Amino acid sequence: MLYDLFLILYAAGIIAGLWFVFRKAGVAPWKALIPIYNIVVWIKICGKTWKWYIYFLIPAINIFTFLLMVVETAKVFQRNTLWEQTVAVLVPWIYLPYLGLSPRRQYTEPSQLPPYRASSTREWLDAIIFALVAAVIIRNHVLEFYNIPSSSMEQSLMTGDYLMVSKMAYGPRVSMTPLSIPLVHNVIPGSNGQRESYLKWIQLPYHRYPGFTHVKRFDAMVFNYPDGDTVCTAFQSNWSYHDIVREYGREYVYAHPEQFGRIVTRPVNKKENFIKRTIGLPGEEVQIVDQQVYIDGRPIENPCHLQFTYDVRFNPTAVVNHHKLMTSYGLSEDDWKIAVDEQIYNGSPYLRVPLSRDVAQQLSECPDVAEVRPVCHPADSITGVRLFPHAEGYNWSVDNFGPVHIPAKGETIALTTDNLPLYRRAIENFEHNSVEVQDGNILINGQPATSYTFKMNYYWLMGDNRHNSADSRYWGFVPEDHIVGKAAMVVWSKDKDHGWPRCRWNRLFRNASKLGK
Repeated sequence: MLYDLFLILYAAGIIAGLWFVFRKAGVAPWKALIPIYNIVVWIKICGKTWKWYIYFLIPAINIFTFLLMVVETAKVFQRNTLWEQTVAVLVPWIYLPYLGLSPRRQYTEPSQLPPYRASSTREWLDAIIFALVAAVIIRNHVLEFYNIPSSSMEQSLMTGDYLMVSKMAYGPRVSMTPLSIPLVHNVIPGSNGQRESYLKWIQLPYHRYPGFTHVKRFDAMVFNYPDGDTVCTAFQSNWSYHDIVREYGREYVYAHPEQFGRIVTRPVNKKENFIKRTIGLPGEEVQIVDQQVYIDGRPIENPCHLQFTYDVRFNPTAVVNHHKLMTSYGLSEDDWKIAVDEQIYNGSPYLRVPLSRDVAQQLSECPDVAEVRPVCHPADSITGVRLFPHAEGYNWSVDNFGPVHIPAKGETIALTTDNLPLYRRAIENFEHNSVEVQDGNILINGQPATSYTFKMNYYWLMGDNRHNSADSRYWGFVPEDHIVGKAAMVVWSKDKDHGWPRCRWNRLFRNASKLGK
């Protein structure tokens, strides 16, 4: 409610400011109330050309244009100092009414303005401040660019793809840590990941403004890593702190900073950004049987580039270059190197690589290949504990998992000591309750509980490279407050396996969420 009130005050302040500015400029103030037309009038009284109308029509550019118009309005009132124009850009909903209401500030026709020449230093400062404010607004609320760092979504979204992520698709999320270095995520560049880029003095509650759409199945979503609330700075998100504690014990981890680094807790919006494909939606039941995903008991369509791990054994009589053969079938250099190192380490005649089923079939028909066999991961107690929910009795594997019911906002789920491991982290960490089990009874915030009503929607996300993806099978549900945005478009795709700046031209400007469909 507080955020909605602020948005209303912001819009009302702008409209009220234009009303009084128009009146001082000799224009009927009611024109400030008519959408689009008020922009036309505003541009005219500031003496700008027709090109500015076009700028207002271009997404993201229109934010720059709006802030520039606030500065131009200050200029026609002969307010040219750096500090005052900075205030105008930062708080236009206050500054515009001030110009319109102050008896000391008078409008001057642009053609009658006296000459004003700023120093080169001032021009640089103007440009830096203006660009910084506009860039922060755009990055936080409109769009952000994201680089695919790993092969977990191969071959749908590939390492080297640069994506435009839409914050407007699901609705922009209010920054929870306003005291932070602009345009920097969670660590200060050059600090080797050891210095946070934000302060925790002020942490705002979660709020998301309405978006253009809602999360749909198969959307490629960028989100904050759910297990990243606490990290060891020596590993960051490459090795989950919670997995480290499960393996070594909390006391050992805290007692050996030379091995694990500092232990850092992070707010939701400062956790690492991950990208996966949306598989399960709130209120649904997800299950994996023999590598096939089922939703509410029905098999879902698989992404066309879905990959699993296969063991490949070459024909010993063949003289073909194995490296060239595998890369000709789309295997990346990184996957080739990992497979070769693993083969040498294990002394195996098989090369273990990720392949789609179609490519695996084509490779099996190659005369230089003796055998291509799928790698299956059977369920067992040891593997089960390493997967979500990390508890005894869930003897699941990455290929045979679940069933798991995904919580929906407002949904009440009956709780037992058997299913509590599935929901405990969501109740305790994501929805900020205390959870205890005493004498077989569940206590939430000290009170006996046999059920729980969830406050947020949750999602189930998985990578398209199923045997090489840290996803919901490892850390569970993704809460709605962790959603960053929707992967909208591939704006650049660098093929690092064939030298820079070679580009995968066939991927440019394609819908990122549909590349695997």
